[in-house]
Amino acid sequence: MVLAAGMGSRYGGLKQLDQVGPSGETIIDYSIYDAIRAGFGKIVFVIRRDIEEPFREAFIDRLKDHIKIEYVFQELDNLPTGYKVPEGRSKPWGTSHAILVTREKINEPFGVINADDYYGVESFEILKDFLVNDKDDSNYSLIGYPMGNTLSDHGHVNRGVCRVGATGLLEGIVETRKISKTDKGIFAPGPDDKDLEFTGREIVSMNLWGFKPSIYELLENEFTLFLKTRIDDPTAELDIPTSVDKYVKSGEISIKVLETDGKWFGVTYREDKPFVVDSINKMVEAGIYPAKLF
Repeated sequence: MVLAAGMGSRYGGLKQLDQVGPSGETIIDYSIYDAIRAGFGKIVFVIRRDIEEPFREAFIDRLKDHIKIEYVFQELDNLPTGYKVPEGRSKPWGTSHAILVTREKINEPFGVINADDYYGVESFEILKDFLVNDKDDSNYSLIGYPMGNTLSDHGHVNRGVCRVGATGLLEGIVETRKISKTDKGIFAPGPDDKDLEFTGREIVSMNLWGFKPSIYELLENEFTLFLKTRIDDPTAELDIPTSVDKYVKSGEISIKVLETDGKWFGVTYREDKPFVVDSINKMVEAGIYPAKLF
């Protein structure tokens, strides 16, 4: 599942379609390529209706001979019975809602990725192995990266900071906003106007999840509760880390943190793009990817 309905406000444009590869590839192209060679058999995009035409041209039509591709719209009015969109609401409801809108398309174990993040070849292989071999419907997975491998030089980022137990299971996850890398260290705003300081070795989520279909019922419960309490907040979103954290702590689900030392990169800000382009070119030169993917 590719989450591609974000607004891209910090980037200043439709970054899902921005070209970063030597033959015009997008970051999504590299994720799809890695997913195919890892053994995934279907792609489901979550997009907005207003970008349907360019998405069809860029991915659906171009890649239909390489892998089965479907898409769904993350629309504001896709809400449980009894709820309606408040006046003035324009912001999407968040990543938990994005997963929920795919419920009619997915009946098997699945991975979730962001459209604008590069995760690395190894990550898709690790994720596929988990989804194929783990048969516990209440056990999910998360690919975890060292925080220091995921920061931007050009502004703050949001990360799900993980607490991982001795057995490798997730014990808790906190969606931490506005994490910044500075000359003095890595910081984020904390409670009581005191900054949180990080070492960079903390394990964080980059929204690369491995789920079973059982996740849909949990997310539906959480989204309904979210609407009851925060529907009138025009900027409130329900993210995946917040949704699963309660069930992890209660023991109703378990999440295996599959750590990787791989280098993540993405295009949170437009200034990130030159680094991404250079990194892709170096991997092409090293033979990790062909000069033309598809």
